[in-house]
Amino acid sequence: MTEVAVVGFAQSPVGVRDDSTTSGVEMLVPIFGQVYAQTGLTRRDIGFWCSGSSDYLAGRAFSFVQAVDAIGAVPPIMESHVEMDGAWALYEAWVKILTGEADIALAYGFGKASGAELRKVLALQLDPYLLAPLWPDSVSVAALQARLGIEAGRWTEKDMAQVAARSRAAAVANPSAQVAGEVSIEDLLARPYVADPLRAHDCAPVGDGAAVVILASAERARELCDRPAWITWFGHRAESAALGARDLVTLAPLGPPDGPPPDVAELHAPFTHQEIILREALGIGGTTDVNPSGGALVANPMFAAGLARLGCAAQAIMTGRADSALGHATSGPLLQQNLVCTMEAQ
Repeated sequence: MTEVAVVGFAQSPVGVRDDSTTSGVEMLVPIFGQVYAQTGLTRRDIGFWCSGSSDYLAGRAFSFVQAVDAIGAVPPIMESHVEMDGAWALYEAWVKILTGEADIALAYGFGKASGAELRKVLALQLDPYLLAPLWPDSVSVAALQARLGIEAGRWTEKDMAQVAARSRAAAVANPSAQVAGEVSIEDLLARPYVADPLRAHDCAPVGDGAAVVILASAERARELCDRPAWITWFGHRAESAALGARDLVTLAPLGPPDGPPPDVAELHAPFTHQEIILREALGIGGTTDVNPSGGALVANPMFAAGLARLGCAAQAIMTGRADSALGHATSGPLLQQNLVCTMEAQ
């Protein structure tokens, strides 16, 4: 098997748009152009394409096929799709290169959450027999998790507000962020609840966006990027889909078996308390710069935010800001599924 590296990454600005504008194609074409410019590649150089999106979010079957228009129909391509965040599309692309079926692969994810009532759409990922028929919205379900952690002494509302304040301050330097700015913890705690104990700043904003990552084999990576982000480990863990059958405030260890802590970690935590859970599960301490992009709390385009976390982690290496990085993506309710990727410079 060959080594694989990230050689290109781009994401669209995230925001809420009205129903008449911004399809997946319109979000993808500009960022495809950006990664082509970064690497010097053209569409014809890509050996494998893989996308992540959701028909449930779009409200129509095979909605991802429309996004293929951003690629072009000629010449024919080798293409696949996952009904998950684009981070899982990246994993499939990584496997494709490892097996020698391609030497350059492109993974992308996109979602237009503003076209639906996202809090209710996400109820469809719950247990279809006992939970989904009750239509508990995603924020209320997350509030149950947050309350359990508070009552168990795992965190406080102030701890959660500190996560939000740090994320928004970091996002000032992120042109793709939906919300950003300096804000005091006291001001955040004075704001009303949206679902006790969650306030608006504890929840990722609803937004539309897309992300794209290009992978290359060892034979091609160095010619495409001055400082590739070499993938050293991938891990995937899935908790029970039945919320009553799992510990909602503790995850099994998610990190790689050994090694020093990464310089940078990009964690896909759509709620403030979930970053605290992930830090513990990944064994991340104070020496790691967590979510220097601001993370999902400042821009959370459905089915692209996890891929963006992996892309931002790789970008920290490609730009020389870090020598090692960790990217994390989640899918399902309350951190049910977790994908972790570690990368380093060579």
